[in-house]
Amino acid sequence: MEQTFIMIKPDGVHRNLITEIIGRFQCNGFYLKGLKFLKVERSIAEKHYEDLAGTHYFPALVGDITSGPVVAMVWEGNNVIVKCRKIIGASDPTKWEPGTIRADYAIEIGRNVIHGSDSIESARKEIALWFPEGLSGSESNLY
Repeated sequence: MEQTFIMIKPDGVHRNLITEIIGRFQCNGFYLKGLKFLKVERSIAEKHYEDLAGTHYFPALVGDITSGPVVAMVWEGNNVIVKCRKIIGASDPTKWEPGTIRADYAIEIGRNVIHGSDSIESARKEIALWFPEGLSGSESNLY
């Protein structure tokens, strides 16, 4: 089974969207394999966004996910990466389709409520970064 990393960002946590967002993935038949509620350290944020380090918006990305607690999750299922990306919606606000999480809840590109891995490679990297201890025994497994 394929796994992906999903993070509800501080604006989603602050606006009490956690259960609504988790429900969207559960209703699509995915399995929650790991969950953490945490305040992100700057070093983790920088590592998470390291591929964007040279961009002008890198400081804003790091500032955003360190501004409050996040919910870091690992979801599992068939084609979970592609399917979760469809549920989440495009990064570009001009391409947000009705019914996606971002179209329904995002305020602007910088406050778009959620992050999801965009490939198998990034999912593996992000899961290892956010769950370095692994998933066995450390997660809040709901199943």
